[in-house]
Amino acid sequence: MFIFQSSFGKLSGSNYSEVLAQAWLYYLPIKRKTKRRPYVRSCFFQKDKIFLDRFWSHLMEKSWSDRTRRLKFFACGLDLLQHSHAAPSSKDNPNKHQEILHRFSGITRDGELFFVQVRENTVTSQKSLISIFPGD
Repeated sequence: MFIFQSSFGKLSGSNYSEVLAQAWLYYLPIKRKTKRRPYVRSCFFQKDKIFLDRFWSHLMEKSWSDRTRRLKFFACGLDLLQHSHAAPSSKDNPNKHQEILHRFSGITRDGELFFVQVRENTVTSQKSLISIFPGD
């Protein structure tokens, strides 16, 4: 399995508000490009849109410490989605038969492993960023 080397390091900060402020610096230019749902275009999916709104709602379901831990990899995750040509590990969603879950793996500039999970609806071919999390 190919692991993408990101050109970004982890976002710095010791608490959620510090890391969130840095993550928004990467998210706001993307959000300003459209009046509707923010998205990035992915090289792997032939420049298809990957919508980012589901990521934020999924993040708000987590505890404060887990939010901070996941947000530190936000810039790396966006870099991976936009520039990776490597095939992810894909499997059918066991809860919904019309969805496929794609899991990309990457390494930060500092050498830390992280994963990016994208959900694809097979009926509409719509893709959404679900989660970015560190590897153990």
